[in-house]
Amino acid sequence: MSRDDAAARRLYAWEDAEVGPRDASRVPFAQLQALVDHVWAAEGLRFPPRIRPLPRQARRTVARATRLSIEAPPELPTWVLLHELAHCLTSTADGASDGHGPRFVGMYLQLLVRHARMPEAALAASLRAAGIAFDPAARPAFLG
Repeated sequence: MSRDDAAARRLYAWEDAEVGPRDASRVPFAQLQALVDHVWAAEGLRFPPRIRPLPRQARRTVARATRLSIEAPPELPTWVLLHELAHCLTSTADGASDGHGPRFVGMYLQLLVRHARMPEAALAASLRAAGIAFDPAARPAFLG
């Protein structure tokens, strides 16, 4: 997740105001893969993305993801990991991605509700108030 993406600034501001304050938990790198595997299995999916170290030169990047991998620093807030998992779920192995579009935000909302136990109605209302579109029925991109 890079803070440079102009198209994502509203989403990042929303996260900073609504998501981050609700979840102060942090996961050490050594435990990230187990958490990814757990979330992936709980979503009824197989073949989870692999956790890799974030390159040292990625100084302005918090984390980043594709369908097949998540690059992370030595420690990551749980909600940021769920953000990256939403990218994995809304991307395909050939590189097609929803970016921070409605499918992504819908998947992210679902993950926050199911795995971080955040209040769906409050988050959905705050997304609407921020003018951020989301698909409440979003499904993983690679499921068709």
